[in-house]
Amino acid sequence: MSKKFTGVGVSAGRVIGRVRRMPEPILAPADGAPLPAGVSAEEETARLTEASKAVATGLKERAALATGDAQAVLKATALMASDRSLLKSATKLVTGGTCAESAIWEAADAVATQLTALGGYMAERAGDVLDVRARIVAELRGVPAPGIPDSDEPFILAAVDLAPADTATLDPAKVLALVTSDGGPQSHTAIIARSLGLPAIVAAPETTELADGDLVFVDGIDGQVVTDPSEAEEHLATTYANREVLPDFSGTGELSDGYRVPLLSNVGSGEDAQAAAAAGAEGVGLLRTEFCFLGKDKEPTHEEQVAAYGAVFAAFAGKKVVVRTLDAGADKPLPFLTDSSEPNPALGVRGYRTDLTSPGVLERQLKAIAQATSEHEADVWVMAPMISTPAEAQDFAEMAKAAGLATAGTMIEVPSAAVLAGQILQRCDFVSIGTNDLTQYTMAADRQLGTLAELNDPWQPAVLHMVAATTAGAQSAGGKPVGVCGEAAADPALAVVLVGLGVNTLSMNKRALAPVSAVLRTVDLANAQRLAKLALDAPSAELARSVVRAELSELDRFGL
Repeated sequence: MSKKFTGVGVSAGRVIGRVRRMPEPILAPADGAPLPAGVSAEEETARLTEASKAVATGLKERAALATGDAQAVLKATALMASDRSLLKSATKLVTGGTCAESAIWEAADAVATQLTALGGYMAERAGDVLDVRARIVAELRGVPAPGIPDSDEPFILAAVDLAPADTATLDPAKVLALVTSDGGPQSHTAIIARSLGLPAIVAAPETTELADGDLVFVDGIDGQVVTDPSEAEEHLATTYANREVLPDFSGTGELSDGYRVPLLSNVGSGEDAQAAAAAGAEGVGLLRTEFCFLGKDKEPTHEEQVAAYGAVFAAFAGKKVVVRTLDAGADKPLPFLTDSSEPNPALGVRGYRTDLTSPGVLERQLKAIAQATSEHEADVWVMAPMISTPAEAQDFAEMAKAAGLATAGTMIEVPSAAVLAGQILQRCDFVSIGTNDLTQYTMAADRQLGTLAELNDPWQPAVLHMVAATTAGAQSAGGKPVGVCGEAAADPALAVVLVGLGVNTLSMNKRALAPVSAVLRTVDLANAQRLAKLALDAPSAELARSVVRAELSELDRFGL
């Protein structure tokens, strides 16, 4: 008998295929298992150290072949594999007579338990620790590390959730769709799925029932998984497969009445920037400078930073590139900059705030950005993350101008910044809305938790009101520019609403440029404003989404 499971659709698509489940995890060694006979603690410590290095090296090698979000995830996981405090704890256990496998297992378990207790972003890091633990134990045992199953035929991957290193190396030629029982709309799984264009559903708890070989229909648009699909599901999948091919993005984002909405791209490296430029992006709306810092245990040199930023600027000569200064902290800890012992990192020292505890890093970064700007022809704008007050905005703008950067702005990620956007924009040149963080802070819902996925939805009317407050503030400050660089900009229907709310530019992953452009070209500004009003007046995210989507026929035409 057919069964239907409901979750959160995070990447559009409708497909039918056979399920392959993630393989069984690495089994735990016996608690406190002793050193092997005839092996000294020194020898066992050396074996543990080498295994850790091998895992870190392997992840770094995979990172070198990846790009964008995938590269950043792999670098962060590699950094975790060589974490000094983790290895120190494990080494102490080995010295006490415990074998390497048991030692790293116990040490990682203690770290993960502490992170889980902290909640929020740090609870998400617990999964990274356990993933690294399994990889080190597999290396010690000489067995394959956990990962995506091999298959001669394309399949639908089902899992409780995916480790960051697994998500980052998904092969869209083999994986038809993703279904996870855990995770949330902004989890690693969701973000990578969207960047790869894979249909995906997260936070579908009952899908743990799915078994290898089950034939299922996955609807990443409506968030449904159906076993033993009927003719109705087969029709939907066939219709999606035969959907009209999206026209390539022309390089000019605009509405049907000619109203211009520049479509930019989010990038994390020079390679990303080249790919975005090839896809027609009109510029860069978000350069994540973390790519230059992740995987390092000390601050990159001035020369390293200049070269890294310059590689991005070179791809967009004569076009706008918006650089976000280092967004370290919370889920992006850096050993030389952030404090891992914070009780609530999501509300702690992150982004711009790190200048309070580690003064000098931001100033040096701005100088490197300024030099790279002077060596290239891109129109470089710079913005700070996690700005909460007008005074902070003014301080950052003054720092940027002192470094020689002409255009300085801030991210709008917390409600206080949205409410005071007018005052903030009296002190800087532009703002860009990070919808991922703005959603979680507005709804007080950790964006990584599947149980809170319904709240953590950028269609939430409260979040849309925060966007409206920001654009109203911009008008009161003389009509200064407002962009959106969060994941919301990549949703074609929500992009229409954002434009209707007064957002001037949209920035997204390069795959979203064509679908967003195609849908925007079907509405004029008055209609976009009307749809935005409908979304604002809706009592829930579900109703806001449905009432807008019902009026955009192009979504069905293109399978969006």
